[in-house]
Amino acid sequence: MSSVPVANPRRLARARTVGDVITQWIMPLVAVGLLAFAGWFVWSTRPVAHDPPPPIAPATSPYADTLAASGVVEAQTENIAVGSDTPGVVVEVLVKVGDAVTVGAPLFRLDDRDLRGALAVSQAAAAQAKSELVRLEAAPRPEEIPVRAAAVAGAKAVVVREVDALKRSEDTYARKVSTEQELVQRREALATAEALLAKAQADLDLLEAGSWQYDRDVSRAALSRAEAEVRRIEIDLDRLVVRALVSGRVLQVNVRPGEFVGTPPNQPLVVLGDTARLHVRVDIDEYDIPRFHEGVEAAAFPRGNLQQRYPLEFVRVEPFVVPKKSLTGDTTERVDTRVLQVIYEFDPAGLPPLFVGQQVEVFIDSGGR
Repeated sequence: MSSVPVANPRRLARARTVGDVITQWIMPLVAVGLLAFAGWFVWSTRPVAHDPPPPIAPATSPYADTLAASGVVEAQTENIAVGSDTPGVVVEVLVKVGDAVTVGAPLFRLDDRDLRGALAVSQAAAAQAKSELVRLEAAPRPEEIPVRAAAVAGAKAVVVREVDALKRSEDTYARKVSTEQELVQRREALATAEALLAKAQADLDLLEAGSWQYDRDVSRAALSRAEAEVRRIEIDLDRLVVRALVSGRVLQVNVRPGEFVGTPPNQPLVVLGDTARLHVRVDIDEYDIPRFHEGVEAAAFPRGNLQQRYPLEFVRVEPFVVPKKSLTGDTTERVDTRVLQVIYEFDPAGLPPLFVGQQVEVFIDSGGR
């Protein structure tokens, strides 16, 4: 019969130590606490999708069936970019932003010293040509006629003298007193005297007849040419003062005294526009063109104040579809989108101010006609 070993009563009755307490109680409690902390941390740091209200409420279409588009405010006369067709240095800017101008008002002036010198020379040439014409038309001078008449009288006296001398030579030659050579000399002297008389008489007749008509015509043509040159330089001088061709308000000034301006196109030195009534240039996407109808109601809402409504009146359609320039930055928007531009207008009186170039949201009633 085998014997069963008996446990040592001294080992079973051992007292608990600190290690036993830590192992049995503290470590499980720490594990439970860490698990709870991990669960709290995961819950508190989870991503939460917030849907905050927009800082500015979006515009609300006033129409049941709406065609939405974007637009830009422009002047009633459109934005007129004034340039210079003559290159030069700007010496004076005569307007500032916000000034009201009328037709013909000077905007800025270019250096004109070179042309003013050429004008003085041309004016002197015109004065000389005019004096020459007056001299020809006033001919002959009364003081010149007696001089030529005296020359004719003297020539006649010489002829009479030579005639008498020739008669004496013929008598002496007939009596064989003088030689034939002396007779020939007297005849030649008489012919010379008669020629001088004819010349003096012709000079007197020419003087009394006055200037030749063709000479006066040539002088008049020279005067006309000189006066035309003066007018041309005066026009060039006037072109150096750039003026407003429409009434309106100065919207922008991009030129300063001392700057050189050339003649490249699309160089807006001064921008003008009539802002008594404002226009809105609306870009309608080519896909929305079939929904657009002329003459229907429309309203504009400026960006930044989308609750303010500006009623629009239809003006015209520009029947030429152009590439879209004012992109919104939307990733779904195609850069090759083409738009139809429609012009509306509104009276800004009594409404919060809108400025030229400001963008607006436009809603067009696509259901009403």
